[in-house]
Amino acid sequence: MYIYNVTVNVDESIHKEWLVWIENHIPDVLATGYFLSAKMTQVLVEEEMGGITYSIQYTAKTREDLDNYYKNSADQLRQDGLKRFADKILAFRTELKVINEFYPTAKNN
Repeated sequence: MYIYNVTVNVDESIHKEWLVWIENHIPDVLATGYFLSAKMTQVLVEEEMGGITYSIQYTAKTREDLDNYYKNSADQLRQDGLKRFADKILAFRTELKVINEFYPTAKNN
């Protein structure tokens, strides 16, 4: 499994508009068929530059799915956000490979 993480700092002046946009954008990314799920979180660290920061994590089953997303869909899907919010958002992307997942186990009393 792979996680495609997009961290976005959003200027407070467009925050409400961006939230509406991202709630539609995430389903559009999932509709490409390259990801199994997505999770959106708010980063709880205050940035010196201000704004509100979010992390959107898309889970891909294979590296090939992630590569195909880049090749076939990423540029087109990014354009709308860039056109709308240009200098009011700052985004960076990170790829993560899931090595193992751990879950709590029931303890015997």
